[in-house]
Amino acid sequence: MASVQDQLEIKFRLTDGSDIGPKTFPAASSVATLKESVVAQWPKEKENGPRTVKDVKLISAGKILENNKTLGECQSPLCDIPSGVTTMHVVVQPPPVEKEKKAIIEPKQNKCVCVIL
Repeated sequence: MASVQDQLEIKFRLTDGSDIGPKTFPAASSVATLKESVVAQWPKEKENGPRTVKDVKLISAGKILENNKTLGECQSPLCDIPSGVTTMHVVVQPPPVEKEKKAIIEPKQNKCVCVIL
């Protein structure tokens, strides 16, 4: 018989203050599974949505969660209320800046500037 603690109700808070969820996950779910859920449920009308799981960072109780950890391992006894909804914050990494792409294409040229007084 599974206890109530084997299931966690989680909502994901986006940077604009809107939420995805709440949704119930087993405590044995990995953080990567949560990220997949966020990518799949991302609102279509929002700009700069994540394209892959690698674009998403989940933060709970002030800590960035690692993909290989389970929900049970990430659960904070001080912050989580039994049978309550846990809020995780979602941060989407921005796409690479054009400047970085340009730097890869055009290597820097060494230039020497001398001033003789």
